Order: sequence, then C-alpha cells, then structure tokens
Amino acid sequence: MTDSPRPTERGEPLRIIYAGTPDFAVPGLAALLDSSHQIVAVYTQPDRPSGRGRKIKPGPVKQLALEHDIPVYQPLNLRNEEDQQQLAALKPDLMVVAAYGLILPKVVLDTPTLGCVNIHASLLPRWRGASPIQQAVLAGDTDSGVTIMQMDIGLDTGDMLVKDSCTIEPTDSAAALHDKLAALGAPLLLTAIDQLITGDATPEKQDDSLSTYAPKILKQDALIDWNQTATQISRQVRAYNNWPIAYTQLGDERVRIWEAQPVDAQSSSAPGTVLSCQPEGIQVACGIGVSVGVLNLERIQFTGGKALTARDIFNANKVRIKEGDLFDSPATEIEQPGLTP
Repeated sequence: MTDSPRPTERGEPLRIIYAGTPDFAVPGLAALLDSSHQIVAVYTQPDRPSGRGRKIKPGPVKQLALEHDIPVYQPLNLRNEEDQQQLAALKPDLMVVAAYGLILPKVVLDTPTLGCVNIHASLLPRWRGASPIQQAVLAGDTDSGVTIMQMDIGLDTGDMLVKDSCTIEPTDSAAALHDKLAALGAPLLLTAIDQLITGDATPEKQDDSLSTYAPKILKQDALIDWNQTATQISRQVRAYNNWPIAYTQLGDERVRIWEAQPVDAQSSSAPGTVLSCQPEGIQVACGIGVSVGVLNLERIQFTGGKALTARDIFNANKVRIKEGDLFDSPATEIEQPGLTP
C-alpha cells in the first residue's frame, strides 16, 4: 500500500477504483455511486462479441459507468507497467473488485492506501475460484452468501472482513442464486468500507483446511450423464441455468434442459429412456441399478427454437419426443447455433 495519508486523516470521502464486468458487479457500483465516496475510475474487461449477432457490446458495469460519466479503463491485463502507472496516478484510497475476471498483480494490490477488497459470491473459505455460485448448487449446498475480503496474491485466500448468508432453495437455479447474492453484496460492501474508514474492521483469516475449489465452467460440463441420480441431474440443470444450459442428445438433435425436478417414482428402464410425455412434464429414467430414479423435464429447448415448458409444447402440438425414446450423451462437444432462451 502507498504511504499517502489515510482517508480518515484527510476527513474526506474515499477515492475508489471499481473493477468489475458482468451483472453481478452492478449493484456494488450502483451503491457506491449513491454514497458520498468518489468513483475515480472503473476498470472492466475489453468489450467482446455477444448475442446471436455477435456484435461488440460493452459489459453491464461499463454501461453503468458511462451513464454516470465515470472514466473507464479496459486493459487486457494489469501486468503492463504503463497500465500500473496509470492506475497509480488515480491515487486511489481503495480498489473494489467484483467479478472483474483479471488477476491483480501484487503491485496493483499494494497501490491503494487501504488496499483492495473483493465482493466474493460464497461463504469463504468454501468455494474459492471462478464458479462459486454454480458449484454451490451442484454440491447441493443449502446456503450460500457473500464475503467481503481483503485481497492478496492467492486465489480468494485473503482475510475476511464481513459476511452475509442466504438460503438456497431446492428449486433455485444458479441464475436465481446469482441475483440473491448480487443484492446481498452491495450493502455488505458499504459496511466493510465504513469499518475500514473508522478502523473498526476485524479481518479474519481463512481456515485453509476448509477450502473448496470452484473451477471455471466449460460448455461440456453441462452434458448430462443419465447414469447419475435424478437428484444429481436436477442439480446440474439448476447449476447451469442460465449458462451453459444442461443438454442431452436425442438422435441427431441436441435438447437443452432448462428446468427439471426429481419425482418420487422408480423405473426399471435404461437410464435416458423417456417414460412418459405429459403437459406436466417429460419423465426420464436415470441412475444405475435395477430400479432407477425418474427426472421430470419441465422446460426444454430444441435446436433453432425457444425454451418452452412441457405444457406449451403440448398446447402447440409440437411434441417431438415420445415414450420409449432414448436420450443419449454425445461423446464429443458439438456446437449447434441458433439456440436462444
């Protein structure tokens, strides 16, 4: 950290750099914009193609920054000395990071007077890494939360400042949990900043023996293995909603599964066999054993179409799945365009 006077000694609001890119980081920036603190710059990842048309589009954090005339910086990384000097010239008291997507070198971590803090979407030390929300759903965790932590050179290993938790409901998708945690993070961030200013912060070291790792999600992770239990597959469906979306294969066609729940039923059919097709859902055998579990597919998507509930599919008389069909898991990832929610 720099040797400049602490903000409390100057009696002024903090000069804050905010670093974030996706929707998760928007509430934190919005809260700071509504506070007395000064946002001197926003750092965000370079604009990238998105959507069906693959048009270059600024990320959500950049859009909010531009609406408030906040200077925006988009370096490819922060290892370049020129970029580091540019950041230091902003003379930040604090840098707040939320789903930025870039690793901060030690020289950057040491630049702000009060260091750098991170809005992390888990109850650390559980789920350090890139996909804490998805991994919490996949693991069947019953609760999650947000940790405001002081950043160090490790992967989410810094001291914890404050935490807040929420319940993961049995039907919560990763998208739903994302929204819960994004809302928790903003007021928690303001609490942590107040404690840093007043000197009331009590950093707590993490117990490394309790840590778990949340790796980056890949598209092929969403491929369904029907030999898993109905509970495991339903978690997979929820964890990968709204990206990359759980999927399976029916003949030559890929079928995306947006919503599914295990049902209290058993079957002796082979895993992946369609047992029934009703407006209430499409029931599929899953799991290994003489008597296996059943998963009810409630919302699915065919190639080139929109995601529809089973009832909508039946009402439109567009049923393309029948009893006795067999869902399969393709051996390799095959990208099929034209799939939109």
